[in-house]
Amino acid sequence: MPKVILLTGFEPFGGEKVNPSILACKKLDGKKYNGYKVRVEEIPLRFAEIRGTLEGHIKRHEPAAIISTGQGGGSWLNLERVAINVADTNRVAYNCGEKPRDAMLVEGGPVAYITGLPIRRLLDKVRAAGVPAEISNSAGAFGCNQLFYHLMDYVAREQLNIPAGFVHVPKLPEQVLDKKEPHMSLELIARGLEVVAEDVAGDL
Repeated sequence: MPKVILLTGFEPFGGEKVNPSILACKKLDGKKYNGYKVRVEEIPLRFAEIRGTLEGHIKRHEPAAIISTGQGGGSWLNLERVAINVADTNRVAYNCGEKPRDAMLVEGGPVAYITGLPIRRLLDKVRAAGVPAEISNSAGAFGCNQLFYHLMDYVAREQLNIPAGFVHVPKLPEQVLDKKEPHMSLELIARGLEVVAEDVAGDL
């Protein structure tokens, strides 16, 4: 089997027909960087399914690195620093209809995990490629943070010595046609993720 970099993105949610995270990841599916092949998997935005789905993909692919992504509300790529052990939402529901409040993601788990990606270096490289980006110190408390936390928790529990982390991407222009909201083209989002994948592969 080829050496793998696993990229994940979410299914659409909140009444949207698309989710730029999975669409951008799919543009990289099958590409190779430093001999590592990108494999892309979609994650359901359903509270009870995120953890098991993610861990199943990791076990199947046995990746050398994992870059998870999700749709955020900013106008740039957010390289997330911290995942917290909390699910709390009162605005948008998960696709299963759940709205957890003050819920621990892993009972007895660490309060937080720090990303395993070199986000400061990645920030410089993504910006150098012409893609707006920032380091973010909060991934929220919805599905994206949940996935990020479960990812880092699994890597820690299984003692996987691999780079792993999370990137928030903006909405697409077609999602905000009648709204004054931040957005970014799919091509620019994919370019930013490509820079991240290529840089991470170069360290493997």
